[in-house]
Amino acid sequence: MNRNLAVAALLVWAVLLAACSSMESMMGMGSSASLPSTLTKQLGVNESQAAGGTGAILAFAQQRLAAGDFDLIAKAIPGSEQYLGLAKQLLGGMNINDKAGLQSAFSKMGMSPDMLSKFTPIVTDYVNKAGGAQAGSLVAGLLK
Repeated sequence: MNRNLAVAALLVWAVLLAACSSMESMMGMGSSASLPSTLTKQLGVNESQAAGGTGAILAFAQQRLAAGDFDLIAKAIPGSEQYLGLAKQLLGGMNINDKAGLQSAFSKMGMSPDMLSKFTPIVTDYVNKAGGAQAGSLVAGLLK
């Protein structure tokens, strides 16, 4: 029953994030696709998995990086706070301290652990373009 509530909450978040993204595009604020949208299109994962995976990567970065370095990455990903909140909710507050923990988080969201290696170049490229070379380098180093 608890899992059903988590899945329902995930779907609500995905719908809200998609609606926010659509409104930004209509208002001319979102000239580029969101990171989860990019992941969905390129990898074939569903929106919930893309948003949850983004949140898990952000949670991992928050655990491993200095606050200032994490802020560079978070600023490069619009909606980062929502993705973090979603990941924490889906993972029951699980701390992601290493790459094995990150792969486990992906498994809990219905993705194979090796999906992380497919997320990595897309996330790195997105952050590099949106946040600059320093932010992209931080993500690349974190996820290698």
